[in-house]
Amino acid sequence: MTPANHQGHNRPGTTPSHAPELRAAARHLGRRRFLTVTGAAAALAFSVNLPSAGTASAAELDPAQLTGDPFTLGVASGDPQPGSVLLWTRLAPVPYQADSGLPAKRVDVSWELALDERFRRVVRRGRATAHPEFHPVHVEVDHLAPGHVYYYRFRAGRYVSPAGRTRTAPAQRSRVSDLTFGLVSCQRYDQGYYTAYKHLAQEDVDVVFHLGDYLYEYAVNSSGGSRAYPAGTLPDLFDRETVTLEDYRLRYALYKSDPDLRAAHAAHPFVVTWDDHETENNYADETPENSVPPEEFLIRRAAAYRAYWENMPLRRPQLPDGPDLKLYRRLHWGRLAQFDVLDTRQYRSNQAYGDGWQFPGPESEDPSRTLTGDTQERWLINGWHRSDALWNVVPQQVTFSRRFNSTSTPSKVSMDSWDGYPASRERVLAGAQAAGVENLMVLTGDVHVHYGFDIKRDFDDPGSRTLGTEIVTTSVTSGRDGSEKPSNWDTLMAANPHLKFFNGLRGYTTVSLGRELARADFKTVSHVTTEGAPLTTAASFVTEVGDQGLKPA
Repeated sequence: MTPANHQGHNRPGTTPSHAPELRAAARHLGRRRFLTVTGAAAALAFSVNLPSAGTASAAELDPAQLTGDPFTLGVASGDPQPGSVLLWTRLAPVPYQADSGLPAKRVDVSWELALDERFRRVVRRGRATAHPEFHPVHVEVDHLAPGHVYYYRFRAGRYVSPAGRTRTAPAQRSRVSDLTFGLVSCQRYDQGYYTAYKHLAQEDVDVVFHLGDYLYEYAVNSSGGSRAYPAGTLPDLFDRETVTLEDYRLRYALYKSDPDLRAAHAAHPFVVTWDDHETENNYADETPENSVPPEEFLIRRAAAYRAYWENMPLRRPQLPDGPDLKLYRRLHWGRLAQFDVLDTRQYRSNQAYGDGWQFPGPESEDPSRTLTGDTQERWLINGWHRSDALWNVVPQQVTFSRRFNSTSTPSKVSMDSWDGYPASRERVLAGAQAAGVENLMVLTGDVHVHYGFDIKRDFDDPGSRTLGTEIVTTSVTSGRDGSEKPSNWDTLMAANPHLKFFNGLRGYTTVSLGRELARADFKTVSHVTTEGAPLTTAASFVTEVGDQGLKPA
């Protein structure tokens, strides 16, 4: 990334007029100190300038030496584009071992793409190299038909991966009549079973958006969770917080050991973005949650970002560069929908008033504060000005709409959400209005509950124009079983008249976009601390083209 893409956080004592220059200076100093601290060893560890397939950067493993199935972590696809799909796998015969059970040698992997699940009509095939750096495989297959379903699989030696199902997006200028997608977030492994993913794998959706907290970095007592850990795990694998590159890699191996998660990835292409727990709880740009020097935290962030790319179905533009990874990006589904995927963690100003739920004040309302960074904010608004899509959809992480936790005035708000950055939210809303965005939809995770919000142009005035809707999906497991009506249900519904739905059980959400309306189905499971919960549609809402606002379906 160029320096202009890195918008830092405010430091104590800065003034709004000089904040951008000071943020840039602080970031430049942080990067210099990062390079000084890490040195040559870290430069090698975090290098992702992978050589081209076929080069002799390392010895090649004889396929006959593969004595165990290398596809234990499954397969995935992501970021569907017109005529192009991204296929992913990672070789790990022994997933809970530091080297994944493979020597430091490159492995030749073949892949094929077919029109049918039995692979009788193969349309494309090729070879890829799984490099010694943890053996990830990212294959971008181009020159495909837009708007088509394909099946894919990998082969290494005598082993064949499970088959996956993916699709290309429709041609960008095509008039598409409908699209259905799933929303998931927050899947803490030790707090429950991934029953929601089992149901989602059977849904008829075109794509799934993962809105963050794919894993949790916390140290966990492996005997005190809500579910058993896989056989063969190291005794201390989960009893320490993830900090090093090896820690993060092994934690991804744990999460991907779940068969229901693997089934959902194999069934649908995913579009992923992160929140905080993929690195550390509530970090903000270069500022960690605890009092760790920024240059030390950047080493951890580099490890987390590297492991994220290795384990997610991401394209080459998302290759990390040390402690930086440009995750925000734009996807289209014909002229029906434009998706602007945000990163509200990497470039944000530090949370005001020590984070948590606090009363707003001059620090949080400082107009120079940003949740997205200046560059990403301009990219979002400029993209709206150029958009010709019927629906402009923003998959992102933290609650966008105002959320009071009390009916008294003033009320506390969450400093980690957009409420802690009201000037940033106002610039985005003003940008949407200036761009003439008629059908805005914000997609959110993070808070472990289902919410349905009307996005008001002025949240202080319930009668002001509704610019769009916010669909907040609950967690897959985080928070354990939850409850249909949390203890603060009455207070939040009374304090926030633009809040139309609130449910605290686990699950996921499906959204169907059409030419006349969109429908959101909030789906829940009754429990996750034990297996086998049935799926229920807790509520369904629609919002109409040209007449935004959630109405019961």
